[in-house]
Amino acid sequence: MSILPILSILFGSSLPVGWLLMDRCFLLKPGRVEYAAAWELQRRLVEARRAGEIGDVLVLLEHPHVYTLGRRADEVHVLVDQAGLAAIGATLFRIDRGGDVTYHGPGQIVGYPILDLKRRGADVHQYVHDLEEAIIGTLAGYGLAAGRSEGYPGVWVGDAKVAAIGVKVAHWVSSHGFALNVDPDLSYFGHIVPCGLHERGVTSIAQLLGRPVDLAEAMTRVEARFAEVFGCELIPTDQPNLYSSTSQTGT
Repeated sequence: MSILPILSILFGSSLPVGWLLMDRCFLLKPGRVEYAAAWELQRRLVEARRAGEIGDVLVLLEHPHVYTLGRRADEVHVLVDQAGLAAIGATLFRIDRGGDVTYHGPGQIVGYPILDLKRRGADVHQYVHDLEEAIIGTLAGYGLAAGRSEGYPGVWVGDAKVAAIGVKVAHWVSSHGFALNVDPDLSYFGHIVPCGLHERGVTSIAQLLGRPVDLAEAMTRVEARFAEVFGCELIPTDQPNLYSSTSQTGT
């Protein structure tokens, strides 16, 4: 089933022309979204991207407290049972990305790029490298020296991970993506073995700077670095005049 009627309901009576342009990347920022709803949105966007109905899309959002297990994740890395999850107000999903177990929650920027990687060299390793580069550049803007750790995807400051990366690529269309710890409650990582790594820690921009960090400001910085690294123009769809032609005419 085509996703175009669904997106038309969400965004207006007709989609903006830019959805079909290859040199632009639409930016969806729906706020704080339950994990199941965001996962379904990803699936629908991937379907439309594969069909050529839309161009590339970057989804940036927050989730309520949730743990996700990648395809080959070991459930022993989740240190609480269902009762424990309920007690801390968290949910658990096994999903179809790479990687082990991770946490998403308020104060964290989660990015889901839905990109046609055939236009970017059909190189998954380069794609992950570029995601890391965008986050490293974001952190540099805060005066933080972050980098990579060979054999361990993500972005690190010393031995502490500040951003996790776990992607899925099918028919050269990407989904899932990255999670950047801006100012989350890091205690939630204590209920898992993050990414299955016992010997390494987790940090956040706020912890590294020793002060609170505004999430909206950090998201703006992520957008700028993503556009620079991926060489695209981000077109925000949360502006009514981009949703439909009718919103511009007032009819």
